[in-house]
Amino acid sequence: REREEMAVERDIDDLPKNAANYTALTPLGFLERAALVHPNRKSLIHGSVEYTWLQTYQRCRRLASALVRRSFGPGSTVLTVAIIAPNIPAMYEAHFGVPMAGAVVNAVNIRLNAPTIAFLLGHSSSAVVMVDQEFFKLAEEAIKILADKSKSTFKPPLLIVIADESCDPKGLQYALERGAVDYEKFLQMGDPEFAWKPPQDEWHSIALGYTSGTTASPKGVVLHHRGAYLMALSNVVVWGMKEGAVYLWTLPMFHCNGWCFTWTLAAICGTNICLRQVTAKGVYSAIAKYGATHFCAAPVVLNAIVNAPPDETILPLPHVVYVMTAGAAPPPSVLFAMSEHGFRVTHTYGLSETYGPSTICAWKPEWDSLPPIQQARLNARQGVRYIALEGLEIVNPKDMTPVPADGTTVGEIVFRGNAVMKGYLKNPKANAEAFANGWFHSGDLGVKNPDGYIEIKDRSKDIIISGGENISSVEIENTLYQHPAILEASVVARPDKRWGETPCAFVTLKPGVDQSDEKRLAEDIMKFCREKMPAYWVPKSAVFGPLPKTATGKVQKHLLRAKAKEMGSVQTSKL
Repeated sequence: REREEMAVERDIDDLPKNAANYTALTPLGFLERAALVHPNRKSLIHGSVEYTWLQTYQRCRRLASALVRRSFGPGSTVLTVAIIAPNIPAMYEAHFGVPMAGAVVNAVNIRLNAPTIAFLLGHSSSAVVMVDQEFFKLAEEAIKILADKSKSTFKPPLLIVIADESCDPKGLQYALERGAVDYEKFLQMGDPEFAWKPPQDEWHSIALGYTSGTTASPKGVVLHHRGAYLMALSNVVVWGMKEGAVYLWTLPMFHCNGWCFTWTLAAICGTNICLRQVTAKGVYSAIAKYGATHFCAAPVVLNAIVNAPPDETILPLPHVVYVMTAGAAPPPSVLFAMSEHGFRVTHTYGLSETYGPSTICAWKPEWDSLPPIQQARLNARQGVRYIALEGLEIVNPKDMTPVPADGTTVGEIVFRGNAVMKGYLKNPKANAEAFANGWFHSGDLGVKNPDGYIEIKDRSKDIIISGGENISSVEIENTLYQHPAILEASVVARPDKRWGETPCAFVTLKPGVDQSDEKRLAEDIMKFCREKMPAYWVPKSAVFGPLPKTATGKVQKHLLRAKAKEMGSVQTSKL
């Protein structure tokens, strides 16, 4: 009995929650406040199109109202609205307007093919599909595939096409002729003063996003209003963002809802600069033209920025630009080069399942006096938990015991807290595996350093086991990035008759490098590696060419693994 009493959490009172002292957390109120505080401040800039915070609030209310009037909101049976678009104002508006209607926003990766999009639309039961005019034919093909598979049960979604002045008008004309509703006309059906209501329960879903495809089958990650609210504010705290920041959208909003910065920018009444296509020249131009102060990007984008030819850059930078990177482990050499260019890089790490980045390599003042290369090495680690994440640990997956903070004992990175997804949509088996033993299992392997900062060593499926020894592909990649001829590198296991498997390096060379003698280049790269790593880590083969990537810049290692397997066992050679 005593044990039972101890299990009940006691308090000094029995005061209940009521309407005056408790409200469900949601990021939607950030927009209403931004419109009140800074109604005339620029909220969104996209080419010649500009909106103020008041206009954005009214447009989002119109979208919510139009959806509810079409019975796609609270009380309807289907609650998911898909949007297939790059970084344009409508994509930003969907992150507020759709949940204001009580629906769930499903931002779809524009680089997926039609069969995959068909699967996502079917799996999510999306009743409305908003699509940018450039991707209308892709959406149309996906819907046709879905219709053919569903046969008699198929109910076509409401198709809304979003016009963009930078695109060929023929694409828009085609979509309208096929019966799609023009987005601006759809907004006109809605009320700019629509009295939207926050969710009664903060556990209510706000967004659905599918994992990026670095694994073979995408899973639908469901996020709630509470997590979105906490992570949006956490971004401000961990990055030290100031009110009114000018944020450049290099990161796709369809990737983890733009790492929750869609909602963050409303919280700080900042200005969103939309980039339809991301190029190094576009980034430098936006910094100069709009005074962009912050942007987020995967390491592949940072690599493009530091290796851009002089005619595409504007250096020195007119002001300090703060950069947040995540999505893959950034090579220290790339971080160092960004720093040399005048960018201040914050390194974060997370997954779709943790609302995007949820750990940060928090900078320490004592690092300021260290040599730049050492600073870059320290900053390449994944760091410590976000302020809104309650639990971060590296454990032995067999018994869940934490690994020692020795920088060498490898374990699995696990998460716990409000920054963890509700779960995978309609996938109880995957949920049971992901949440085993009360933690979210990332599948990433790492170590804990003596200062408590975690560091990724590999995805569990990317570890190369050669002759019974584990080899970290990430560490080989970091070394390859130091080679003067290498622009990008990815390392996977290749079958080996003697050792089981050995490292195989897939390499993209820098522009201007003589590629006529690949054998000599491969020998030079392996010689370079031998000087910097154990002999059994040195890649036994090298393949030259562009690396396959997801829309967010992650290298698709499963495709490289398949290619390496297809190549067969490494031929015995002096290399």
